[in-house]
Amino acid sequence: MSDAPISGPPMTRPGEISGWPKLVVTYTTDPAAVAALLPPGLEPLEPVVTVGFYCVPVLDEPELGVSVKVAAAWQGVAGQYNLGLGIDQEAAVHVSGETNGQPKFLCDLAYFRFGDRVTARASHQGYTFVEFTGTATGEAEPRTGEVVEHEWWTKYSRAIGGAEGAYDFPPHVVDVATTFEPRHVEDVDGELVLRDSPWDPIARYLPICERGRAQLVTQRPMARRLANAGPLDPEAFWPFVDVIGGSRWPGHRGGPRPS
Repeated sequence: MSDAPISGPPMTRPGEISGWPKLVVTYTTDPAAVAALLPPGLEPLEPVVTVGFYCVPVLDEPELGVSVKVAAAWQGVAGQYNLGLGIDQEAAVHVSGETNGQPKFLCDLAYFRFGDRVTARASHQGYTFVEFTGTATGEAEPRTGEVVEHEWWTKYSRAIGGAEGAYDFPPHVVDVATTFEPRHVEDVDGELVLRDSPWDPIARYLPICERGRAQLVTQRPMARRLANAGPLDPEAFWPFVDVIGGSRWPGHRGGPRPS
């Protein structure tokens, strides 16, 4: 038997819930559509939408999730504004939004790999709003060194009783700065399909103009820092306070806007 070191993709113990790669799918959309979804103070960058599927251990059990982000800058720092994070673990929904403004909501998810075939889909309130099927085609070169990425959330609380324009906690931007080391990347040849849903209106608000790429990305997490990055204009933010569930999609009394 050879003593040469084994090379290849990262492997985990059978049944292990940590170390799963994240499926990252990108596409470009209408720049005006992105700008319309950003609260005043956040600036649109390239009109790139990132849809990510993941499985990570939370509270010592697997959490499947799907996120929808758009490229945006806050005070000159490039990052991504998170419009919604659907997860299948109820315990993490309320506390994440209450504490940090993370836009989580309950969602039914499937995400798995069988051989080279990759499948992912997300459903909410009876609607499958996004799905991906593809085939892993080979390794890609990961970025080198430590990488720091910024994700923007918004935290706020309207006043008790719901007085127009009044807050108990006015809107602030939360900066989620994540430091990681890219370890392994695989390209995936596949198709992202957005389906109409009143509860998760990605197909309506962020239509696909040009397809980007799909990759399975494995990273070594190094640090994650959440910080209050500063206030937003309360008056200018008021049209954005009513959202669908825990997401940041425009809503009406917590549900979809009437058509």
